[in-house]
Formats: sequence, structure tokens, C-alpha cells
Amino acid sequence: MERSVACNILPSKQRRAVQASETDLIHKSYLDGRPLPVVVEPGIHQIDLARWAETNRDFIGATLANAGAILFRNFKIAKVTQFESVIKAACGELLKYTERSSPRSQVAGNVFTSTDYPAEQSIFLHTEQSYNYTFPLRIAFFCLTEPGSGGETPIADTRRVLKRIRPETRERFERLGYLYVRNFGSGIGLSWKEAFQTSDRIEVERHCRTSQIDFEWLPDGRLRTKQRRPVVAYHPSGVEAWFNHLTFFHVTTLEPDVRKHMLENFREEDLPNNTYYGDGSPIEAEVMEELRGAYLAESISFPWRAGDILLLDNVLTAHGRAPFTPPRKVVVAMTSPFSWPEISK
Repeated sequence: MERSVACNILPSKQRRAVQASETDLIHKSYLDGRPLPVVVEPGIHQIDLARWAETNRDFIGATLANAGAILFRNFKIAKVTQFESVIKAACGELLKYTERSSPRSQVAGNVFTSTDYPAEQSIFLHTEQSYNYTFPLRIAFFCLTEPGSGGETPIADTRRVLKRIRPETRERFERLGYLYVRNFGSGIGLSWKEAFQTSDRIEVERHCRTSQIDFEWLPDGRLRTKQRRPVVAYHPSGVEAWFNHLTFFHVTTLEPDVRKHMLENFREEDLPNNTYYGDGSPIEAEVMEELRGAYLAESISFPWRAGDILLLDNVLTAHGRAPFTPPRKVVVAMTSPFSWPEISK
């Protein structure tokens, strides 16, 4: 896979060190002393963030590898085109949204709305597309319109989440992996045509084979897929992180009323989404509670301000969404494709 040379995962020894005059243009701080995100604001003078990001990719890469999240604030970014320029300058070309799991609307180019779920629903912490064979190493959010209330994007350090998981739980998942089972065509969730961005069954089958996904065509044009994935990633920086969708897609993580509706209307094998141990056996309720508790214990939230850009290392930092009172408009872009063989032992 070709990788954009614009995105530095780690600082390059071959690149020159960032000059003091360049870093003096910005101010680095933390929110209430918390370890993430690192807040980057303009210094004495207003600066062009895209231009600064392009000449300070090493600084951005090193900060993300250490903290996992950067919040760019007070740079007077007001348009999607400005946001797009900043992320391209920092990390290279934006990625298409492929093998989709949630509804999003295209805003411009490869910039999309964040998940189009009803405002009253929360979205549990997760790492973007970790169920995919290929996923973005970087994900960025841009606040165009502040929420009326709520609507935070909670984040959590997946290195710390991993440390909260009991050794016996980790050992079983590392040995077996986890199995993600998905049913398309149930009338709930995305259709396979929308998820795979094609109406050609042969193209879907080709994608599944190259992405290590088992598939089965069912009556009435339905599709069932199964994919086994690891639970722990080995980041290019050398650290281990809890990188998976097994908690997010498990039926018990749904909000109670949604879960009740699902279980009343679908057989377990026909649920739109569900996860299991990698051998197909069910995950115990107490284990799911443990995993959700590990994420929530590490969750950090802050209010959005119009113009904020939140740039995450997608392996090291999970994200979610709190319920909100409209209006709220937050858009998202993904960059820096990686695949599982690159972060697996």
C-alpha cells in the first residue's frame, strides 16, 4: 500500500529539528492538567495553521505518538476547505469512507459529517474502522457549529484502557481474537450497497476476499459477513494499544431501549451487528461490563468551540459522542492508511 510521505508517524531523524522560532509561533498547554488532548493555540501573532502544520509535521507526529490527541484552538478556522487544507498539510491526502458501518453525509471531497445518529443518542467510545483490514491511522474532527448543549466528543487513551483489562480477559482475546458478525438488508442499518459503495455483488465479494471477510448471500438479497480481527495493536512507536470494535458492536453496548427493540425483533444470528470471541462463542456479560468500564474510566470530555480541530492518532485514542441539543455540526476526515499486518506481531 502506498503511503503519503506527508504524514510522519514518528519524527524522522533525517529531517531537520524544528527551529525554536517555529515552535514559538504556537502555545502548547493542557485542559485542566489532563494528559490529553494537547492544546495547540497561536502564539502572539495569528498564523496560517495549514502552513505551520506543513513545516511542523515532525512536531505533530511526535505529539500524537506521545499524547494521542491534539486540539487546535483559536486559529480562526471557519470553513471546511480550511479544515481540509490543515489536515492535508499535517498528514497527507484524505481517505474515502469505505466499508461503512454508520450513516454519514459527504460534505466536500473526502470530508464527511460525523455519524448522523439522532441527537438524543450517545455513541460509545471506539477506534475508527478497526474492524477493517485497512483503517486510518489519523482521524480529525472539525467543529463548524457548537452544540446548543452537550455533544462533546469524549476521547480515551487506548494504552491506558488496555492496562485496565484483567490479564485473563486480555489473554483469551489475544489468543482467540474476536469475531464481528454483520447482517445487511434487515431494514436497520446500512444496506450492503451503501456500506460497500457498490451495487455489484462481484465487487463486494472481491473486497471481502482481499479484506479477509467471510461472506454469505442470504434470501431476499441479504448479506451476512464475518470477520476475525485481533484486539491489540502494536503502534509504530512500539507501544501496545487496545484497538478493536468488539465492545462497540456488541449488542449489550446499545442503549437499553434500542437493545430491547433489537432482541425482540431479531434472532441473535440475524442482528445487524454483534461480536463474539474469535471461535464464535458468546462473550460473557461480566466481560462486556469490564470492557465498557475500562473505556469509561479513561474517558475525557471537553466542550466544543466553533473552529476547533481535534486530531487523533486513531490507534492510540478512542472517540465517541455525547447526546446534544441542536444545533451541532462536526465534520470528520481520515488520513494515513494502515493495515493490520503492519501493527500485528
